[in-house]
Amino acid sequence: MTRLFNDPAAFADEALEGFVAAHRRWVRPVPGGVVRAAARVPGQVAVVIGGGSGHYPAFSGLVGQGLAHGAAVGNVFASPSARQVRQVAKAAEAGGGVLLTFGNYAGDVLHFGQAADQLRAEGVDVRVLPVTDDVSSAGPEEAHKRRGVAGDLAVFKIAGAAAERGLPLDEVTRLAELANARTRSFGVALSGCTLPGADEPLFTVEPGRLALGLGIHGEPGMGERDVPSADETAELLVETLLAELPAGVEGPAGQRAAVILNGLGAVKYEELFVVYRQVARLLAAAGVEIVDPEVGELVTSFDMAGVSLTLCWLIDELEPLWTAPADAPAYRKGAVAAPAAATPADDEPAVAAAGQDALPEADEAGRHAARRVLDALAAVRATVDEHVDELGRIDAVAGDGDHGIGMRRGSHAAHEAAADAVARGAGAATTLDLAAAAWADRAGGTSGALWGVILGSIGSALGDTGRPTTEAVASGVAEAAAGVQRLGKAEVGDKTMVDALVPFADALGKAVATGTPLAAAWDTAATAAEAAAAATAELLPRMGRARPHAERSLGTPDAGAHSLALITRAVHRTLADKEVD
Repeated sequence: MTRLFNDPAAFADEALEGFVAAHRRWVRPVPGGVVRAAARVPGQVAVVIGGGSGHYPAFSGLVGQGLAHGAAVGNVFASPSARQVRQVAKAAEAGGGVLLTFGNYAGDVLHFGQAADQLRAEGVDVRVLPVTDDVSSAGPEEAHKRRGVAGDLAVFKIAGAAAERGLPLDEVTRLAELANARTRSFGVALSGCTLPGADEPLFTVEPGRLALGLGIHGEPGMGERDVPSADETAELLVETLLAELPAGVEGPAGQRAAVILNGLGAVKYEELFVVYRQVARLLAAAGVEIVDPEVGELVTSFDMAGVSLTLCWLIDELEPLWTAPADAPAYRKGAVAAPAAATPADDEPAVAAAGQDALPEADEAGRHAARRVLDALAAVRATVDEHVDELGRIDAVAGDGDHGIGMRRGSHAAHEAAADAVARGAGAATTLDLAAAAWADRAGGTSGALWGVILGSIGSALGDTGRPTTEAVASGVAEAAAGVQRLGKAEVGDKTMVDALVPFADALGKAVATGTPLAAAWDTAATAAEAAAAATAELLPRMGRARPHAERSLGTPDAGAHSLALITRAVHRTLADKEVD
């Protein structure tokens, strides 16, 4: 388990601060993550990677010459926010465009996608590549749904080396996509991992049993078997990957492969070497030529006692990129020329991206509404604090157990941003807009993005001037539900937040349409959300990290739906004696 920490909610921030302090020769901090300490090379493509904390050396440890130009670093097991990604990309971009590449998880896809749209609107040429190497998370016919695990390293390394050569963005992207298409990974574990401050691991494995096909965010395996010997473990890993060869690989004999044997956190190097000894023998027996193998902790999951094997099937144009020199805090190969040091000008794009705009004008009615918004956000914060452990426990049944931590970070940040806005005289729309950005930025992950949409949509409907009406509130909630569905692509029945949000919005709209005062209408809608959230216990998830473990979640409500229901009830209590119109 994770034993050394202060406030669990601050763990990711403090870990990144310490990482930077220890590796200033390679990296410098920027808002949202880190970039190379070296000066930017004019015209060079910037490879920007990222993901949640808890996987070191991914992602910050892979920033350096020949590898990534920057890494956006999210909360524990949660994707970085769109603002974090944008800020890191702006600090790394040198005129040659940006390749954003990351593991294929819903929150990362949302936030990196939003950042790409924002960067394009600013005139930056951007490509986006989710890594999809985990064979256990979806079948070959749905390879686009697969998770990104230790194969991230192969894709990042090849993309970074291509950019270091000065190749244009289209070519860097093509080579990275080719590497992704030719990379496969499979992992096993003897135990799950425990998040900072948690009392229990995210999943457990019975003594004498081995979990197969686990995820790097503490997701349980797809199955179990008796614990094999080290050699039998090697055979399981190799046989699984040789059973599914990429298109264009006509059998393993005569092929070359980059091989990564990855420790997930608690398996020690000597154990990895024992396993790799047999991996190398088996691949050689199959006729595979191993090229520059990597054995060690490369993409971890806190203290998970597990190991994964990655094969990237090389061809002539990929092999020199895999073997090219690199110099990053946690990954070094060959020798690179000493780079020029960064100058103050290198920090200007990130500082500008992180700047704060002046507040729009608001009248007294708008400022009064903003104070009511602040009351509601204070209630949201208190409710999340009260239920944070419960939300984590629910999320851990089939997911990664970070929902409580993410909601706490998001709700605290939103309340603090709103308090600052109100103190500066903001209206309701601006207050909610700033709270939305703060929630998305601090929480990260899918829920962070979606709560950003919810708060922002309601704020847009309320405006900064005049007294908001019940119809405006209902309209904002309806747009919030529609916006969440557009962004997250979820529908009612997928076992997500949408299963509670849509009934809430529908019930609120119907009650307001009949002339019901806001507090009573909100009460009716909150009751509908509570019932709908409870009913998700009987659904099977069709999206997100819980999807591969659908059966495990039967009997447990969706964490996002449950937290939304709790929040709607908390907000109702702030409305009970105060009508909007």
